[in-house]
Amino acid sequence: MNEKDYKEHLKGLCCVEISGESCANCLTLMPILKDICDARGDLRLVHIEADYSTMALMEALEVEKVPTILLVEDGEIFARCAGFQPEEILELWIDAKVEERKAK
Repeated sequence: MNEKDYKEHLKGLCCVEISGESCANCLTLMPILKDICDARGDLRLVHIEADYSTMALMEALEVEKVPTILLVEDGEIFARCAGFQPEEILELWIDAKVEERKAK
């Protein structure tokens, strides 16, 4: 997926989870994010695997480590979180950032 495809793919409100297949924190985080997004109903979860085929996209998105979570609306990144976060913290962060975005 290149940057243009990425922006086309992310219509509406999305939570983008960027991870690596050998990253234990990434594997732990994915089901947590799925549960949070499913419970909200207004946030679609999108997974991007960080590997050699997506290096240009990772550079364009300024992803320096995995896991990285991006909150995106219509292709525009409005919040970023890098590294593993506990479920409660992640849920509070997502709620706050989405509400902040909706208030604008």
